[in-house]
Amino acid sequence: MSKEEFLKNNPDFNETMFIAKINNIFVKLLTSIMTDKLEEVKHFLSTEVYTYAQSVINEAKSLNGTHMFDEINIKDSMITDYIVNKDVYQINVYLQSKYMDYIIDLSNSKIIRGNNNHRIDVNYNLTFTKKIKTLNQEVVRRCPGCGAPLSVNTSGLCEYCGSTYNQEDYDWILKKITRI
Repeated sequence: MSKEEFLKNNPDFNETMFIAKINNIFVKLLTSIMTDKLEEVKHFLSTEVYTYAQSVINEAKSLNGTHMFDEINIKDSMITDYIVNKDVYQINVYLQSKYMDYIIDLSNSKIIRGNNNHRIDVNYNLTFTKKIKTLNQEVVRRCPGCGAPLSVNTSGLCEYCGSTYNQEDYDWILKKITRI
C-alpha cells in the first residue's frame, strides 16, 4: 500500500508523531532491559518482542550480570512500508541507533562482555501493527478495570487497581524487532 493510500484511510495519522513515538518505545525497551523492568513497556510489545527482551535479560543474569545500553542515540528512523493485512495495519520502520553495548558483573561491576569505551552503530528493522478496528481510546485513556485515567506512556498497569492496559486493542504495538 502506498503512503497516500494509507493516509487516505487514516486521515488522523501523523508520521512525525509516529516516528517520535517509535523512537521513544525503542529507547524505553532498551532501558527496561537494563533495569529489568519489562513490565513498564510490556503494553507496547507483542509477546514475541517481550519474550526476546526477557531472553536478553536472562542471558545477562546467567552470567551474574546486567546488560547495559549506555548513551542511547537514535540517529535516524524512517518508515519503509505501509501494509494492510486482513485485520491489521502494519508499518515497517528502519531505525539507526548508536549506543554502548556491554554486560557488567553484578558482584564487582567489571565488564564481562562488550565495550563501554565507545558507542557502536546498530541498525534495526521494526514492525509495528495496529488493529484496523481499534477500540475508542477517548482523549483521556481509562483503565478497563476501574475507569481511572491511565498514563500509558509510563506504565501499562493501572496505579489504582493494577489492571493491565492492552495497548494492542487501542494503538500501535511493536510486533517484531530485528537487528541488522
